[in-house]
Amino acid sequence: MNPLCLMENVKKTFRIGEDLSVEVLKGIDLKVDEGEFIAIMGTSGSGKSTLMNLIGCLDVPTSGRYLLAGREVLGLLDDDLSELRNTHIGFVFQSFYLLPYATVLENVLLPTLYREKTAGHVERRAAEILKLVGLEKRMNFRPNRLSGGEQQRVALCRALMNDPEIILADEPTGQLDSKTASEIMNLLSDLNKKGKTVIVVTHDATIASYAGRVIHIKDGIIIDE
Repeated sequence: MNPLCLMENVKKTFRIGEDLSVEVLKGIDLKVDEGEFIAIMGTSGSGKSTLMNLIGCLDVPTSGRYLLAGREVLGLLDDDLSELRNTHIGFVFQSFYLLPYATVLENVLLPTLYREKTAGHVERRAAEILKLVGLEKRMNFRPNRLSGGEQQRVALCRALMNDPEIILADEPTGQLDSKTASEIMNLLSDLNKKGKTVIVVTHDATIASYAGRVIHIKDGIIIDE
């Protein structure tokens, strides 16, 4: 079976002004198989967020090779990258990024705006996903009426709308208390048990303990697993 994600000698350099550049990732080799639960750990400045952005096709490598679902990422146009992201990856962030003027249901439906589906079908799917996380009675609420944990559950539902293979979560419990963080991580564990590939970026060893595989990154390289 081919890996879901494959990185070979991936490097990422950022230019600062005309004459200065900073190499943030210095040769990453990474293979992610379908159904894995992976935690990527590192301190601030280690390169873990840059690595997450590359995995999620929010950015592209400066050099090296990255295949997502068998497709070479380097060299793709922006529209092709957007389609690749929208098809294969669901994102969950530390800051929930919910639209404040939209209802819970409307926020969950956002990823479907880029895909051709009938309104009734996608609304039924959104309602089913919200029911899975206990928010079926909050569908018409706006985010300011929800707790932090409820907002993160909405964000998780939004990530699931297009049925992606990968859930990519960047510090998903960073704004939550320990009890609510545990609830969110249990939801991610359940999704993994149902076949989703889950990749969590974190600096918290407790959060990383939910994963079956922990990758440590420091100064732009993977130092151990």
